[in-house]
Amino acid sequence: MYFARVQHQYLIALVGLSVASCAADVVVSAPVVRPVRYERVVATSATRVLTFAGVARAGLESSLSFRVSGRVDAVAVKVGDVVRPGQLLATIDAGDYELQVREADAMLRQVEAQARNADADLGRTRSLFENGNASRADFDGARALAESARAQVESVEKRRELAVRQVDYTRLESSVVGAVAAVRLEVNENVAAGQPVVNLASQLNAEVAVAIPESLITQVQEGWLATVTFDAIPDKTFSGRVVEVGIAPTEFATTFQVTLRLTSPAPEVRPGMAAAVEFDFSADGGEDIRILVPSVAVGEDRDGRFVYVVQPGSGGLGTVHRRAVTVAGFAVDDLVIPEGLADGDLVVTAGVSKLEEGLEVRLSTSQENDR
Repeated sequence: MYFARVQHQYLIALVGLSVASCAADVVVSAPVVRPVRYERVVATSATRVLTFAGVARAGLESSLSFRVSGRVDAVAVKVGDVVRPGQLLATIDAGDYELQVREADAMLRQVEAQARNADADLGRTRSLFENGNASRADFDGARALAESARAQVESVEKRRELAVRQVDYTRLESSVVGAVAAVRLEVNENVAAGQPVVNLASQLNAEVAVAIPESLITQVQEGWLATVTFDAIPDKTFSGRVVEVGIAPTEFATTFQVTLRLTSPAPEVRPGMAAAVEFDFSADGGEDIRILVPSVAVGEDRDGRFVYVVQPGSGGLGTVHRRAVTVAGFAVDDLVIPEGLADGDLVVTAGVSKLEEGLEVRLSTSQENDR
């Protein structure tokens, strides 16, 4: 009995030692706290000169076509040629239309001869009627024949005029000063009346289309002046005037299209060139408060644009919170944020895509940059 009790106590001791040994082998790892880079944003009082991306386009784009159908006889221009009003672009075979003119000439001579005879008969009948040698019915009949002959002459004259015009229509000429943007016909090709064959882009009044955020569109007015530069023309600055302010959103839903026309001819500006348009939103003399943040700090998803703001805690730690923001433009490498941030907010500037609401992070004071 004594031996059994000792053996039981010995087993309990072994189990205790085993549990203690296992507990000693378990290592409880602390959660990893992600370090973040951040900047303290500062609200500054400054004139709001904002820059927006745009694209150049022709002030007047013409799609030219022949007014008659036929076989292309010659093409006088190629893409890139600069043309002036009245300059020949292409011709189609005018042979059939010239035949119609000659046919109209012959018919006109015939009806003119008939009209002369009818006038002569009317004169003779009038004399006989006045002398009582012809009846009233004879006089009225002769007068009706003469009037019909004159109407026929007028009809054939109109027909001949149309035939002459059709001969002229076989020549396609430029109606504006511009550059040839597209040529859609070849020699010996048959073209239909009204078929677009040559596209012209006017170079006199080049325009720039730019998208303005909804937060600023109500401030843009027709007649506003803006500074326009082009990546392809780095050594020159242009002046543009607002001629159209969109009232419906673009395909991006949060921007509205504004169209500017360059104030002076710019033949070097070609449709499709990338442009930067600089607006002064304090043109009325007032000042505005703006907050600038690095573009890498702003994320975007289906819910819109956002930043993560850090709320400092103790021990060099903090918590990040998602903050919805509005972007009103850009200045150098920064984005202008008119709504969503306040003076002194700590904005995360790296790893935004790896953060989530309420995540605990480690702050690095060496990364703070008071702007």
